[in-house]
Amino acid sequence: MKILVIGSGGREHALAWRLAQSPRVSHVFLSPGNDGAGHEEGVHCIPVQGVEAWLDLARREQVAFTVVGPEAPMAAGIVNRFRDAGQAIFGPTLEAAQLEISKDYAKRFMHRHGIPTAHFSTFEDPALAHAYLEQVGAPIVIKADGLAAGKGVVVAQTPEEAHHAVTAMLGGGLGEAGRRVVIEEFLTGEEASFIVMADGEQVLPLATSQDHKRLRDNDEGPNTGGMGAYSPAPVITPTLHGRIMREIIQPTLQGMIQEGHPYTGFLYAGLMISPQGTIKVLEYNCRLGDPETQPLLMRLKTDLVDLIETALEGRLQDAVADWDRRPALGVVLAAPGYPEHPVVGSPITGLDASLPDTHLFHAGTRREGKQWVTQGGRVVCVTALGDTLKAARHQVYERIRLLHFDGMQYRQDIGWRALKPHGPS
Repeated sequence: MKILVIGSGGREHALAWRLAQSPRVSHVFLSPGNDGAGHEEGVHCIPVQGVEAWLDLARREQVAFTVVGPEAPMAAGIVNRFRDAGQAIFGPTLEAAQLEISKDYAKRFMHRHGIPTAHFSTFEDPALAHAYLEQVGAPIVIKADGLAAGKGVVVAQTPEEAHHAVTAMLGGGLGEAGRRVVIEEFLTGEEASFIVMADGEQVLPLATSQDHKRLRDNDEGPNTGGMGAYSPAPVITPTLHGRIMREIIQPTLQGMIQEGHPYTGFLYAGLMISPQGTIKVLEYNCRLGDPETQPLLMRLKTDLVDLIETALEGRLQDAVADWDRRPALGVVLAAPGYPEHPVVGSPITGLDASLPDTHLFHAGTRREGKQWVTQGGRVVCVTALGDTLKAARHQVYERIRLLHFDGMQYRQDIGWRALKPHGPS
């Protein structure tokens, strides 16, 4: 069997790596892919771009199915196009993907279907947005309505920050993505990532995880695409898990059915869990999270090919995902200047070293002859399994000590919430 994975980042490297481990798979094509992922056994990177080029590739290689990694191809309608052409593909249609493509759509959808989320208002007029900020004050959250590659959310701690964010977004700083802004109340609590597979009607929840969005230790600095993650997330207790399924996931799937756009693919609900136990949705992503995918797929024991086939056949009620009992943790190494202006082209050393139960998932690397160099903001995600979360984290940082590139940025406190003195180790 041959499989096509669309994308080029660490999430897609992890997907291709896990799918290639299936005894049923001969080739995993990753497109456009990256040089690091191309070194995995059974993974073949095909550097083409665009929906029609990917459709031609799927037809030519007679792939069994395609998995969409990032959001941009979904926004380009890849799922609709593949389905129209009779090609099996796992991901949401353009209409269903509006849950991520438009923050305003997502907020209004949640309001229509009684799904708990922060209070919000949407603006296209800068004067009205600034007047609203004068009323509500800070802290406050400013979000670009459209897709902004992880750069469209500002958590403003002061009125000045909030006004600056609105001016920048509505002033064209994010292009079309910032044509509208969503201003929403600031929520306090602990964030968690709740990811499921959906087949239109049924869902299969994956293991819980927690991302670290801020650039620096102690959750300081600007928001990023994600600086590290771990699984499982102790904040999601069995009781909370049941509530999330009842109060958020099932109403989301039912709401999409009612609106005529049944949801298939991976669905990610970013949650805020308050100290009082209330749960609210911060955002939807219509894909696996990055870097949550890396520790999640390190832990997944069930054949991912079987799970996706079951979803494509509309039989997720029959699926069971088996997870390694050991926690997994991943730390992202980022280029200097990330997230605003990453500096690329620096030589990387130590990528070929190895430690037990660790794996490097490439995102922004390039091979130049015998030398690896940086090619993106997030360069690699160093991921490990351990008997405890503390052991997994130790293994990751031991592996990081063997790596180097100039200006390497990474957090040294990934997993800190779960490793607090009163938390599990």
